[in-house]
Amino acid sequence: MTVDLPTPRVGPLGEHAPRPIKVVLNWGRRYSLWVFNFGLACCAIEFIAASMGNHDFIRLGVIPFAPGPRQADLMVVSGTVTDKMAPAIRRLYDQMPEPKYVISFGACSNSGGPYWDSYCVTKGVDTIVPVDVYVPGCPPRPEALLQGIIRLQEKIAAESLSGSAIEGKHRYAGHRTASSGEVTRPVLRAP
Repeated sequence: MTVDLPTPRVGPLGEHAPRPIKVVLNWGRRYSLWVFNFGLACCAIEFIAASMGNHDFIRLGVIPFAPGPRQADLMVVSGTVTDKMAPAIRRLYDQMPEPKYVISFGACSNSGGPYWDSYCVTKGVDTIVPVDVYVPGCPPRPEALLQGIIRLQEKIAAESLSGSAIEGKHRYAGHRTASSGEVTRPVLRAP
């Protein structure tokens, strides 16, 4: 005798799952982040340094180089984002499966950096895609990126599993400037 069981999904069933199951599912999402690095300038070199043996991403459960955006959970945007590059960032972000996360790495991607007053520089990647964690610095040290990933993992552990919570959390400003009410900036601070 065979019984056809429904395919398990996290969606609406995740809301009614017992607490231990929610902990296990969040633990799995927290410690299996595939990273897609969108490196545009000198901060990308610091990302590569953070993924090498001295700093060891993998001990945090982060796989540093996803084959592409369709296999990635986390996009790290590092470097100066120009207006011409903005549609490519949005397109790659849209290709990522849910739940997806973004870390803005460095002053240039956070706010335009030293090029903030240029006519062609986007004043922060958060006007294109929603950002979960901002890592300041010019360029930030690899340890700052590791701290940003730990901060993101803490946010993932605290998330609910309902489909609406995951889908509704990512709002972005699109082709207009975001108001201060729409964008929250969890910035890392020195200890």
